[in-house]
Amino acid sequence: MKKIAIIGGGNIGGAIAHGLQQGKLIPAENITISDKSEKTLNKFRKINGSMKLTTSNTEAIEGADIIIIAVKPWLVETVATEIERSIDYKKQIIISIAVGIDFEKLIRLFDKNAVLFRIIPNTAIEVKESFSTIAQYNASEEQIAAVKEIFDELGTTMIVKEEQLIPFMALSSCGIAYAFRYIRASMEGAVEMGIYPDDAREVILQTLRGAITLLETNQSHPEVEIDKVTTPGGITIKGLNEMEANGFTNAVIKGLLKSNIAPNP
Repeated sequence: MKKIAIIGGGNIGGAIAHGLQQGKLIPAENITISDKSEKTLNKFRKINGSMKLTTSNTEAIEGADIIIIAVKPWLVETVATEIERSIDYKKQIIISIAVGIDFEKLIRLFDKNAVLFRIIPNTAIEVKESFSTIAQYNASEEQIAAVKEIFDELGTTMIVKEEQLIPFMALSSCGIAYAFRYIRASMEGAVEMGIYPDDAREVILQTLRGAITLLETNQSHPEVEIDKVTTPGGITIKGLNEMEANGFTNAVIKGLLKSNIAPNP
């Protein structure tokens, strides 16, 4: 039974805590959340009263097996200065969720002998449906397996090299926003066609579920499934061609490439 300390109860830290307390691997009483805001901590009291809550980061990491740093990148150094002397580097694993803070900087902030992970999830971790990309430094196979098991319970994971984190972030962490934008655009088009927004949302979500299931079941390329729908002279190919004429594929690719840049901490 691992004990986990989450430093930062904001959007992503809160989503991780929310997902963990729903799972079976980590009991809620083994989760400690630290945040400077009592208002933020009060939200967690309503979610699950068994989680431990504190405004002290040093208090939060006492006895923790895993320390998750889930603050904004520009706050990582402040947190590190506060806790680095209290960490037992032989026993405690440090996980950073902060994008743009690489292992080189984490080593400087903590210790060259520290066991470090960088993980980039997306916000669906709250409902245990994230795609989380994991890179490690100094970790044993056992430690890698333990961290992967925890995040596997919160969705799907992939172990990658550190330099691959940003491209995967564009696909997953940024990508979930792009998926939401497609859904919103489809709902707006549906309203223009005379469909109520709630009805449109239900249709679109089920259509996406069906598309995902087909690709997973058939292990096929999207174009293979598109060919099954686009009959010669049919309305589907007319719609696809109109989207392409307005830059659909190009816009998606350009959006991903623009996201494939490490943000400045």
